[in-house]
Amino acid sequence: MSFDRTVKIAPSILASDFANFGAECAAVEAQGADWIHVDVMDGHFVPNITFGAATCAAIRPHIKGVMDVHLMIAPVDPYIDDFAKAGADVLTAHVEAGPHIHRTLQAIRGAGMKAGVALNPGTPAEAVSELLDMVDLVCVMTVNPGFGGQKFIDMTSKIRALRAMIGDRPVHIEIDGGVDPTTTPLVVDAGADVLVAGSAVFRGGSVANPAPYGDNIRAIRVAAQQ
Repeated sequence: MSFDRTVKIAPSILASDFANFGAECAAVEAQGADWIHVDVMDGHFVPNITFGAATCAAIRPHIKGVMDVHLMIAPVDPYIDDFAKAGADVLTAHVEAGPHIHRTLQAIRGAGMKAGVALNPGTPAEAVSELLDMVDLVCVMTVNPGFGGQKFIDMTSKIRALRAMIGDRPVHIEIDGGVDPTTTPLVVDAGADVLVAGSAVFRGGSVANPAPYGDNIRAIRVAAQQ
């Protein structure tokens, strides 16, 4: 997994057909997705329950590229090895999820994965200022985590602050929440380079009819160039 700042589109399987995850992952990759984003929720850190490491292990053989796993759980540390064994390429933990995020990020990298740190809308960019030399990705939540399909919260000032703080470090800025062709130019202009999109990618398509996935991905990619 090499680093570059070209815009990457990471469809979130939270918006896909839960009965057909493997085929959905393969379909969106075939239609142009760069990464596959997996939203893990525990009903404790966020008010929703989705899936865990076993699901990641099950879909891993169906994903040719990067499996980007976003943990919206607390605590994180007891589950890091499980997600490493499941094949996660990137594992992201929330700065708000525990008192020792530095230790958590060390453990993620120690398990052989790229380390991401996520920020809720109410958390300032400065919360990760002392972590930027040990992360590979900063995820800016542009919705309150827990559910797909929410309205975009404008976090462009936070994204710009992070872009300035990161400087020349090989650290991605990922946006998660409400990404579509309308909001994409705002976040890309501010400095984002990984775009998580759920309903904006999966809307209108299916495994049997994947062409709309490609249309949706291309629409976001075109918007990123504006």
